[in-house]
Amino acid sequence: MTAPLAAEVADRFGLGRAVALSDGPVAKGKQGEVWRLVTADGRWAVKVPFRETDEGEVDASTRFHEAAHAAGVPVPPVRRTTDGRIFARLGDRQVRVYGWVDLGRPDPLLDPEAVGAAVAAIHRVDFPADGPVHPWYTEPLGADGWDRLVARLRAEGAPFAGRLAELRDELVAMESWLEPPADLRACHCDLWADNVLPTADGGLCVIDWENSGPADPHQELGCVLFEFGRSDPGRARALVSAYTGAGGPAAVDRPGRFSMLIAQLGHITEAAATDWLQPNARNPDRAGSEAWIRETLDDPHTRARLTALLEAVR
Repeated sequence: MTAPLAAEVADRFGLGRAVALSDGPVAKGKQGEVWRLVTADGRWAVKVPFRETDEGEVDASTRFHEAAHAAGVPVPPVRRTTDGRIFARLGDRQVRVYGWVDLGRPDPLLDPEAVGAAVAAIHRVDFPADGPVHPWYTEPLGADGWDRLVARLRAEGAPFAGRLAELRDELVAMESWLEPPADLRACHCDLWADNVLPTADGGLCVIDWENSGPADPHQELGCVLFEFGRSDPGRARALVSAYTGAGGPAAVDRPGRFSMLIAQLGHITEAAATDWLQPNARNPDRAGSEAWIRETLDDPHTRARLTALLEAVR
């Protein structure tokens, strides 16, 4: 991003006269980087995706984001271009814009009651759950898939290959818990601590809605329970109690409710390992990929841990 491009962003999105642009990206995730733009009308988050995205690919997720904002879910507002589009093209790049929110760093120890209430608000948004559930949230890697992955990592001398091999039997066993999603509705589908962030005013904000779509809210609540309940029964009960008290429609009442968590973390682990084997724009160096896969290796979602969470809230 440069000052002339910032001025063009302000013009294309009707943001008023551009005043200042951050010296570099203020945030970077797996899908893109974010710059802060100050204009005469306010402060804005300008997101530059790493890959080309068709407008139609993000139409439903953006409309769901907008519906959530209208329903009072704590999210940054979407800003469309002056002709109503989601993206604007600046040279060889696409950009999109959101209202700015002062965010803190990811913290899985956020107030569990605030997290539970926010997730309930998302699950109460009246929005159609059109289309099938993405296989990322439903399909296992399977024993053969894990074996092939470990073999490739060992052949390339990955320093974490041995630890993944040690976890292999547990990962395969957990996949026996998988059950198809049933009670489909529009869900965020990416409610990790990276995307449920504390704000400067003491609240929280849910960001990165690009992956939202049809899912089982019971299974999404299972993901949230693992991420923010940690291994603390009190936190787990507080989160679920707040979720239920805020009108959330889901419950974590059997092992299959962790299906989305098990499938998603399996695919995340596979993606991190694949990025280590073949660095790319998402993870251009092996250090980033290794840090990503160690999130699973250092804090595994074992059957014993998930069973303890289930017993705490059932």
